[in-house]
Amino acid sequence: MAPGVARRARRRVRGAPPAGPRGRSAEDWWWDRLAPSGSGYHLLQSDSMLLVLPGPGPSRARAHRRVARRPQRLPPLGTRAAAAKARPRPAPAPVPAPPQAPDPGWGDRIPLEILLQIFGLLVAVDGPMPFLGRAARVCRRWHEAASQPALWHTVTLSPPLAGRPTKGGAKAGGAKAEEKLLASLECLMPSRFSQLQKLTLIHWKSRLVSESCPQLTFLKLSDCHGVTPDTLIMLARACPQLHSLDIQHSMVESTAMVSFLEEVGPRMRKLWLTYSSQTTAILGALLGSCCPQLQVLEVSSGINPNNTPLQLPVEALQKGCPQLQVLRLLNLMWLPKPSGRVGTPGPGFPNLEELCLAGPTCSFVSDEALGRLLRGSPNLRLLDLRGCARITPAGLRDLPCQELQQLHLGLYGMSDRLTLAKEGSPLLTHKWCHTLRELDLSGQGFSEKDLEQALAVFSGTPGHSHAALCSLNLRGTRVTPSTVSSVISSCPGLLYLNLESCRCLPRGLKRAYRGPEEVRWCLEQLLTSLPSPN
Repeated sequence: MAPGVARRARRRVRGAPPAGPRGRSAEDWWWDRLAPSGSGYHLLQSDSMLLVLPGPGPSRARAHRRVARRPQRLPPLGTRAAAAKARPRPAPAPVPAPPQAPDPGWGDRIPLEILLQIFGLLVAVDGPMPFLGRAARVCRRWHEAASQPALWHTVTLSPPLAGRPTKGGAKAGGAKAEEKLLASLECLMPSRFSQLQKLTLIHWKSRLVSESCPQLTFLKLSDCHGVTPDTLIMLARACPQLHSLDIQHSMVESTAMVSFLEEVGPRMRKLWLTYSSQTTAILGALLGSCCPQLQVLEVSSGINPNNTPLQLPVEALQKGCPQLQVLRLLNLMWLPKPSGRVGTPGPGFPNLEELCLAGPTCSFVSDEALGRLLRGSPNLRLLDLRGCARITPAGLRDLPCQELQQLHLGLYGMSDRLTLAKEGSPLLTHKWCHTLRELDLSGQGFSEKDLEQALAVFSGTPGHSHAALCSLNLRGTRVTPSTVSSVISSCPGLLYLNLESCRCLPRGLKRAYRGPEEVRWCLEQLLTSLPSPN
């Protein structure tokens, strides 16, 4: 044999594939790396994740990498025998494993109780729709969990095109979408809505969902139109536990509301209204004692405020709703109806805890009207009089409530047009310094000395205990740096302090402070800016 031919033969023998089984793929290498045999763990692969689970798992067919064959030139006849002897024989083909049943997936292995807890956390944040509808299509186990009525306590329903501008055939599309949604709800109501408690309907024009909601307690209609008396009466009869209704920003006829209130009767607890020409008839039904157990009443102005003042018969409302706990008349021009020549005082609201009369600049609320409202209300905790510029500190001092916790007297954007009181703020803090947690004096015209005397009360609370004050709004007042530093030092629980537009404070400190760290930083800056004593 020629020397060159022998060298070529030896080179081909060295380059031949090694003897033994074929090389494994990278996937097989990682599979054995993460869950080797005998470790007590197995891998479970899904569409978007790879799970390492304890216990023996189903056997997995290894995917072997196929080695592509390259076309080779035949060696000369003299070297074929030597190459045949050096070439390894291929290993016998492995016996295929018997087919196994398909893996149902990790979703079916999670216990139903765990799925209910996970779904409950998601529903508490985003509501049941549309999450539960999508989860029900994953697998049978998820469908069973999403069908549990316990997850459908609070539901908000809105047509897909609600709130969007209508162009061309969008109205027809919106009607079709609403019909499709209503058809889907008719299939869901018997199984899902049996434990429904709170329902919100937005831009709803079809009949109300009521037949399959025996546990319904709260209903909110937002921007709904065409609600008829028969619909509300059917709702009151089909839902025997319904006690709260919110119809703010909805077009509901007064006859429908009066019929509903008369049907519900004593079980009515909470009512939210928007002031309009229909409000007088609804209030007339309340004055007639049709809802003697009413606890919450809120009347607010709509998007287009009504310039006609609301005349409120205070004494008649106290007789018709003696159990009232929360009364809110927000952004309304209202005035108390004269009590008559005799002037017989009303029974008051003995259980009233919250009174909100925040309104516009031209408020007719006076000390006399406030005294009539709060007559016999010793348990008042929150008093919101923002915008009520006619209220004086002397009138607040004479109120019967002794445990007030939140007092809001802010005047926003109206201080330059009114003659404000310059004295009297100590009357407020002396009466409620031991219970006040939130105090709002923004825009008030009290002098520097008057504010200093008022806020100094918090540093000398009875029993040498720390004041309970945690929120203080002094925006636009004449408070001084020494007064602010004193109240911060005396109230370690202060979490909010508003010093915007305070003309007596140095520059850089006229802003709002939120949190204990920012309030403490404000104190340090104030102490450094104060002149040192001689």
